[in-house]
Amino acid sequence: MSDKIKFEIEFPIHASPHMLYQYFSQASSLDEWFADNVNSRGEIYTFIWDDSEEDAKVLKYETEEYMQYQWVEDEGDDVYFEFRIQVDELTNDVSLIVTDFAEEDEIDDAKLFWENQIRELKRTIGA
Repeated sequence: MSDKIKFEIEFPIHASPHMLYQYFSQASSLDEWFADNVNSRGEIYTFIWDDSEEDAKVLKYETEEYMQYQWVEDEGDDVYFEFRIQVDELTNDVSLIVTDFAEEDEIDDAKLFWENQIRELKRTIGA
């Protein structure tokens, strides 16, 4: 059982859900902002940064709504990271909600990591 704590961060993004979804569901788009290189074989995605490599498995997804991954090393624990698109019904404003898990003393660092990654995503898509 994991001691990690779930957290969510919401990022307003000026992009269509269709375009945004591609950036967290396709290896060729993930490597534009999330990792140096990303390869996918079926439901396994390999994320490569400098000299480290991590495999993640797609747990579930709904096209243009969300994509949920789990690091292979966390298999068996109820932890994952998820990108979810939320569209405000009145304003049509689009938000990206990132859900992740971290140890209690690592939550601030994990949030900072995601803020930096999403800043890079926004820069990449011009949002």
